[in-house]
Amino acid sequence: MSVTDFLKAKEQGSRLSMVTCYDYTFARLIAGTAIDAILVGDSAAMVVYGQPSTLSATVDLMRLHTEAVVRGAPASFVIADMPFLSFRKGPHAALEAAGVLMTAGARAVKLEGIDGHEDVVKRLVESGIPVMGHLGMQPQSVHSYGGFRVQGKDAGAAEDISRQADLLQSLGAFAVVLECIPAWLASKVTTNLKIPTIGIGAGNGCDGQVLVLQDLLGLNIDFKPKFARPFLDGANLIAAALTDFHQSVSDRTFPAPEESYL
Repeated sequence: MSVTDFLKAKEQGSRLSMVTCYDYTFARLIAGTAIDAILVGDSAAMVVYGQPSTLSATVDLMRLHTEAVVRGAPASFVIADMPFLSFRKGPHAALEAAGVLMTAGARAVKLEGIDGHEDVVKRLVESGIPVMGHLGMQPQSVHSYGGFRVQGKDAGAAEDISRQADLLQSLGAFAVVLECIPAWLASKVTTNLKIPTIGIGAGNGCDGQVLVLQDLLGLNIDFKPKFARPFLDGANLIAAALTDFHQSVSDRTFPAPEESYL
């Protein structure tokens, strides 16, 4: 998979699949599937470290997770999130941050929004760094929204998202994530763009879909957003395995003789 493959998929009407991943073990499993791309999301701050938002993610934290994922899936198309404010301090600082993530093995970076850092996107693209945009509900702006809320519901907000999508495309972004916006708006943006859209909570009209791996596997027992369909009952399966392990230890059936060294 490459940037040009994203554009070809759009042209051919092929749907793109993307999942977030933060570690080596899961990356190895993903690498053995047909998943098109892996996103090393700044959502690691919440999913891995239990933070209430993505704001605590740093460039160095993203570097460590990106390196781990790339080691597990060296042939996969890995995109790394640029964390909070890393691209809002001007082109030079943004290039430094993106350089760290690309050196860690990422093949592209993703950044949220566009207004106020148009020059950054332009400079990154001109420097040979593929940029994926992210519009709609932007987790790094959670405090501005007053929480994690659906965006683009009224006419003015919808038009603004459409405008930003067009601007991202004109500045050279190769794709854009649309998060938590009405399905009709996502379909409209998708139709108007030549670059692919990747939806999350944005209906079925996008060119592709992304889910957090832990949501996809049904591992988050206390966080079940409407759009995050679990494709596995992971939490209960793991709990059952742990219970079996505990019971096997308790009744001395583990380890068995064949699992022991003589």
